[in-house]
Amino acid sequence: MQARNLTLATVAFAVTFWAWNLIGPLSGSYDKLLGLSATQTSLLVAIPVLVGSLGRIPVGVLADRFGGRVMFAVICFATIIPVLFVGWSGSYPALLFWGFVLGVGGTSFAVGVPFVNAWYEPARRGFATGVFGAGMGGTALSAFLTPRLVESLGRGTTHVLMAVALAVMGVIMLLFSRDAPSWRPSTEPALPRMREATKIKATWQCAFLYAVAFGGFVAFSTYLPTLLQNVYEFAQTEAGLRTAGFSIAAVVARPLGGILSDRVGPVKVLLTAFAGAAVLAVVLCLNPPLEVPAGVSFVLMAFFLGLGTGGVFALVAQLVEASRVGTVTGLVGAAGGLGGYFPPLVMGAVYETTGAYTAGYLLLALTALAALLYTARAFRPARGRK
Repeated sequence: MQARNLTLATVAFAVTFWAWNLIGPLSGSYDKLLGLSATQTSLLVAIPVLVGSLGRIPVGVLADRFGGRVMFAVICFATIIPVLFVGWSGSYPALLFWGFVLGVGGTSFAVGVPFVNAWYEPARRGFATGVFGAGMGGTALSAFLTPRLVESLGRGTTHVLMAVALAVMGVIMLLFSRDAPSWRPSTEPALPRMREATKIKATWQCAFLYAVAFGGFVAFSTYLPTLLQNVYEFAQTEAGLRTAGFSIAAVVARPLGGILSDRVGPVKVLLTAFAGAAVLAVVLCLNPPLEVPAGVSFVLMAFFLGLGTGGVFALVAQLVEASRVGTVTGLVGAAGGLGGYFPPLVMGAVYETTGAYTAGYLLLALTALAALLYTARAFRPARGRK
């Protein structure tokens, strides 16, 4: 039962994340179709991230109340409507509105972490959340397949297929998944639970670290197709292929981060992740040529960010009691999503102003360095903890 429910949750996470990231891989075509500026394109790419971020807070509370089985199905069904209307929209305001609503798909993360946590004993929760987190590979599927499906079938038909996949996944979760026997619905009112979660020091500590690690991944996975087309003049499908490679590296690294956290402690994993991200951001500042070293640098960046995302939620499982993991996950997940919302806007503005992304990479290097120093200082007594 453990393996089945972990697998179902991971697949549901991947499907909803694919839906959440439908706009980014097609940014080049929207740019040409609607004549968008770099800033308008970056806003369009980033807007689903906003709801997917903030929506994790109430969804995390609802997961504690109704359980992961029901909430996964609800999110799958609710995401169908914006998926269809994004595919049918032909104006920039309509795309912005339905892209905003599309963010519902990104809230599934706050459902899955407490769902899989409840199925596993504390010593294996780093493994469980790491494997579940591999569902963020839905962004890789979107980056690789969405442009090709649109070229073959058209945008409208592609979005209809995505809506069908969401409907099927929702039904599968209702029929075949189960909440853990140890799980009990929370009967406490939502607002007091959220207030209590905000009083837990670990909530804010992990929120900051996740904003850097997962926020960096989301920012790259949504904006990288645009960046590759602007800087290296790739076609939309070629940019999608390389973005898929970036996402796959992070997907592989996330469960590895969870497994290593169970063995050596999440703090050591996080120190490694942020150090690697800071160094690679400096390398990217130099605007390296393709495919080596630029391609290798992007893949390694994804790997280190993926390690970090696995490490953060191993740390959450270590520091937060099980009955509050859903609510804390919602808050931490929201911070991670918001961490991915602002960088595309900054990168778009930087590129429009300077014609290069150097300043954006430099900001990333400084942010990763700040996270590295904070982790080393804040969790010094926990460094040897398993």
